[in-house]
Amino acid sequence: MKTKLKEGQKVQGADIICECLIRQGIKCIFGYPGGANIPIYDALYKYPQLKHVLVRHEQGAAHAAEGYAWATGRPGVCFATSGPGATNLVTGLADAMLDSIPIVCITGQVPSPLLGSDAFQEADVLGITLPITKHNYLVTYTEDIAPVMHKAFYLAVTGRPGPVLIDITKDAQVNYADFHYPKFTDYLKNKLKIKATPEEVTQIVNALNSAQKPLIIAGHGLLLSGDGTTLLKVAEKQDIPITLTHLGLSTIPHKHRLFMGMPGMHGHVPANRAPLEADVILAVGMRFHDRVTGKVSAYAPQAKIIHIDIDPSEIGKNVMPDIGVVGDAKAVLNQVLPKLKPKQHSSWLAQFEVWKKEEKEKVFMPELGSHKLKSAQVVAELAEQTDYQATIVADVGQNQMYAARYYPYQKYNTHFTSGGLGTMGFALPAGMGAKLGDPDREVWIVIGDGGIQMTIQELATIVQERLDVKIALLNNNFLGMVRQWQELFYKGNYAETRLKNPDFQLLAAGFGIKSAKVKDLSSARKAIAAARKYKGPYLIEFIVEAEENVFPMIPAGAGIDEMVVSIEDLKTK
Repeated sequence: MKTKLKEGQKVQGADIICECLIRQGIKCIFGYPGGANIPIYDALYKYPQLKHVLVRHEQGAAHAAEGYAWATGRPGVCFATSGPGATNLVTGLADAMLDSIPIVCITGQVPSPLLGSDAFQEADVLGITLPITKHNYLVTYTEDIAPVMHKAFYLAVTGRPGPVLIDITKDAQVNYADFHYPKFTDYLKNKLKIKATPEEVTQIVNALNSAQKPLIIAGHGLLLSGDGTTLLKVAEKQDIPITLTHLGLSTIPHKHRLFMGMPGMHGHVPANRAPLEADVILAVGMRFHDRVTGKVSAYAPQAKIIHIDIDPSEIGKNVMPDIGVVGDAKAVLNQVLPKLKPKQHSSWLAQFEVWKKEEKEKVFMPELGSHKLKSAQVVAELAEQTDYQATIVADVGQNQMYAARYYPYQKYNTHFTSGGLGTMGFALPAGMGAKLGDPDREVWIVIGDGGIQMTIQELATIVQERLDVKIALLNNNFLGMVRQWQELFYKGNYAETRLKNPDFQLLAAGFGIKSAKVKDLSSARKAIAAARKYKGPYLIEFIVEAEENVFPMIPAGAGIDEMVVSIEDLKTK
């Protein structure tokens, strides 16, 4: 029987926690029980409408909550106990903070009389997580649970999304209080700027209407704002080329004529060359991350920069714009759209075709035409067989860059990865969370042999939940991205990057997961087809070229004008 609390009913704090989750529309929780949060788990028995997923490590719970949030647009939720349980969430919280992912983490804490006494499994969770959460709370009174949870879920999704942590003492969980669910309150009323002022709209419109070589750079903020349709309307009205940052890659279809790739350290040639020639750059929902700009002093010095972001702290933090506008990306674009004059920029767009041809000849053709199995070939084959519609949850390293560069995303919000923090091991639990959030998605986890071993225990969770997720393990027996740097910039000194890996087939079998191992493109095609037909988890280990490199590449500390398109170009410098 499903429990539903009545207004004013006297119940334990643990029941209030569960009831608040239900009223927030939460259906799935990722967690791990312990002494300090056991009352919450005891209460869960009365709330079967709350599905709990038992992860194998609390870091996995946080990343799974992130994947769930990516897939659903709603906050992901995770539980952890005090001490090591809570501290194990830290990496996931930091990851969600940097990538603006809404998650709510509820941790148990030692009884309030023991706070500050170095009690068993006590840690200053508030102090530890203060810099890596949007907000955090310590709740010591049962009557405070409902109002705190109500505010926490509001803050997680309002404005720039992010993680919120609620640390609840064990006595607050077991003590009784009258249940009162707060009415909706706009906690940030008159504090959150959503729209541009008329003066700001005029400034943006005048700049774009007079531009000869305009460029749009859109990021994760635009994806979070709701859709890429408005962006396309703006771009199509004025024939403006679009580049998408790593986290914004699935905002518009990649086969659209105005999409020009991803900027950044391993970005596309057109996307990195264009800022050096553009006269106006419209930057929307992106933060001029160092991996996008390279050396800031060398980034687009000739361009008039318009920066739209909902977070005021991002305006001018890395690159000082000529026009800085605080507001929701979609809302501001909708204000600008009707005032734009229709324009064409055929000669400017023709330049992009020249850059595309250069990249095709120097990078794409050699990679995709290799006689040895390359990660690029695997990802391209995966894209073709899934008709560019699958959700790709990419890990960190070379595999991440291949997933970004060789899968032409056609469907909105289908590329998930760890961007700002660059967390190895992210993809396995995040892919699990994405599938649980939206079971209709075809989810492929693209991961390296180093990254998978950081959270490999979550294979057990995937099996226990009978999740139909597919794992593309790109195995080069190296920590590939670091090895690439060592080869190119450290005289080939492969210090501690060569991996002695386990037998992944035996390992998969031990977890109860069907698997295959392939070493050539023909076998890769067959394995991908077989995995897609199989109902259940499936791991394919692709033995790719050990010393393959991702190009183009902007060396660390260099400007985008110093981009190296291929290894042959590097050798000539």
